[in-house]
Amino acid sequence: MTPSRRQFLQVATFAAALPAVSRVALGQTYPTRPVRWIVPYPPGGATDLVARVLGRWLSERLGQQFIIENRPGGGTNIGVQVAVNSSSDGYTLLLFGSTNAINATLFQSLPFNFLRDITPVAGLVALPLVLEVNPSVPVRSVAEFIAYAKANPSKINVASFGSGTISHLALELFKSMTGVDVVHVPYRGGAAVAADLVGGQVQAAFDALPSSLPYIRSGMLRALALTARSNALPDVPTIGEIVAGYEVNTWLGLGVPKGPPPEIIAVLNREVNAGLADPAIKAQFTEVGATPFVFTAAAFTAYVAAETEKWAKVIKLTGVPAE
Repeated sequence: MTPSRRQFLQVATFAAALPAVSRVALGQTYPTRPVRWIVPYPPGGATDLVARVLGRWLSERLGQQFIIENRPGGGTNIGVQVAVNSSSDGYTLLLFGSTNAINATLFQSLPFNFLRDITPVAGLVALPLVLEVNPSVPVRSVAEFIAYAKANPSKINVASFGSGTISHLALELFKSMTGVDVVHVPYRGGAAVAADLVGGQVQAAFDALPSSLPYIRSGMLRALALTARSNALPDVPTIGEIVAGYEVNTWLGLGVPKGPPPEIIAVLNREVNAGLADPAIKAQFTEVGATPFVFTAAAFTAYVAAETEKWAKVIKLTGVPAE
């Protein structure tokens, strides 16, 4: 082989290897500066807590600050829009969840397409809903609640934490599958739901478990069933165990604006899943009723798409009006 021929092949081989080498280097060095994590909820709640706990974990593991930026409003759509408008370089993250799977159908004129514009990276936690009653209601199980509601049509007020939220849809699905006639009372958030349920202004509620857990533990509210099993209330069954086929998942995940380098997705997925396996973090989440929600990036992407499709069908089935 002539020297020129040999030199050409060496240069060509080196050039072909450059993308792979640079990708490996990117995965090894990310992040090189602080990372912004957009949380489309107010500070102080269980959702915000999840981001802050895992944000500290990521900061410690990756050597850069993960800065929580609360952008509440618009049913989480304001925060999502901020993320969508950001660079896809992996330095803007988004906390999102089942609310966004619902909003994709519920809101008819969003300036973004969630499935197209946000790339799922990792699951974070499941946060079950709880079907609960004021202790004055003479029922102790879902079966008893169904029987009592049928014996007292339109006399039981059931609160949700907002029209069109997963709390509301969980109630509407329950009504359609059991045939009960109860009155929906929408609130603006879970704190008001629990307070009025304790006070007797409403008789029952579908609420986020973290909001109601202190009242349940103190005996001020009675939990009948959860939408998913929780270590926080291990003796409370799921609704699906009594109403066959009933399934409602409430969850949070981590995403980034569309098109980030796959090496960055791999780093974030690996480190988030490591955090979810950490005993101290698991204990913190159990205390507020949250359960680690572990996926590969590919599996979580498929899950988000399936959830979006499912809630589109539920909205059509129950007749919840689009915004």
